Amino acid sequence: MKYLVLLLDGMADYPCPQLGGKTPMQKANKPNIDRLCQTAEIGLAKTVPDNFKPGSDVANLSVMGFNPQSCYTGRSPLEAASIGIDLKDTDVTLRCNLVTLSDEDNYGDKTMVDYCAGDIDTKTAAELIKFIQSKLGNDRYSFYPGVSYRHCLVVQNGTTDLGNMTPPHDISGKRIGEYLSRSENAKELIDMMKQSYDLLKEHPLNIERIKSGKRPANSVWFWGEGKKPQIPEFFGLHNKKGAVISAVDLLKGIGKCAKMEVPDIKGATGYIDSDFTAKEQAAQKLFDNNDMVYIHMEAPDECGHRGEIENKVKSIEIIDSMVVGPIIKYLESKGDFRVLIMPDHPTPLSIRTHSRDPVPFLIYDSRKKYNGAHTFTEETAKQSGIYIEQGYTVMSRLLEERS
Repeated sequence: MKYLVLLLDGMADYPCPQLGGKTPMQKANKPNIDRLCQTAEIGLAKTVPDNFKPGSDVANLSVMGFNPQSCYTGRSPLEAASIGIDLKDTDVTLRCNLVTLSDEDNYGDKTMVDYCAGDIDTKTAAELIKFIQSKLGNDRYSFYPGVSYRHCLVVQNGTTDLGNMTPPHDISGKRIGEYLSRSENAKELIDMMKQSYDLLKEHPLNIERIKSGKRPANSVWFWGEGKKPQIPEFFGLHNKKGAVISAVDLLKGIGKCAKMEVPDIKGATGYIDSDFTAKEQAAQKLFDNNDMVYIHMEAPDECGHRGEIENKVKSIEIIDSMVVGPIIKYLESKGDFRVLIMPDHPTPLSIRTHSRDPVPFLIYDSRKKYNGAHTFTEETAKQSGIYIEQGYTVMSRLLEERS
């Protein structure tokens, strides 16, 4: 028996006036997903416990079968694990975004123009992070380059009591001053953010980006603080070998902490231009040595954060065509299998950030016929009457460890 998870990050949404009152899931032409839905078990699952923020870290931990209440220590430590940073128990890590801020003189008056600095490429970003390390790094603060705009700061003997370190994607288009932590413990970090603007705004790479019509990466932005992860091994929990496919350091980090197989996929970007075929082909190969493969696709989430209505619909359609169709055909040729399809959390276009609403899930079993629905949407999942309060049990449901 093979098990597949297709995680469409941020796919769930609210009805959108520009889509005629439909959600992107309702609007998208997704024949492969809908075919599975007709004989699948569908319902809603709560992936974000009430005492957690609705982040991809908590939500994906839940979908992957790990209880956030017992294993979550923060977002950035998971990304640090992906980068390969060997954390001490006394280290504190923070996500270090490269962002684009507006050019007002006072830092607090600036606006969050772009939380990802125009989807900055990894090579350019690495050069800028190395530059920041040379200027701001020291025995206590160390900057590590990651992928695209996502990087890491490690603080020796640090604290996670930093007040409100706001995720930049939560404040797109907003004045940043009211979202800067006022905690005394965060003072040095906020000062470094301010210094980074003065350092980066005139950097030759940013000047070149502006000349090329691209957004400059003119500031670092710290958030997602945490300590060394406490995630159990996937095999130890389920007695099954698992693998994770993702373009995102966060998901790779979770997989590595859980001792799962985590390949690097060339051309995987985390956006709508990702090489989805490469991900699907990699999944086929991973099934040779693994019982469960978890394919994480970030594109719907990124489109939600950017308010890109048409692209969010398109991202679902591309995934249905380029990933769902081919991988299901492959599994059908190999024998019995079960598939879980769901988002980790909604990323509604109307608010351009995550919400904590329960998300729709679909579990298809090649051996069984359930009374599903003609299409997989937020509404049909709700109408099923099935609701899973503890989202981390969905994985056990997929693996048939409990009813």
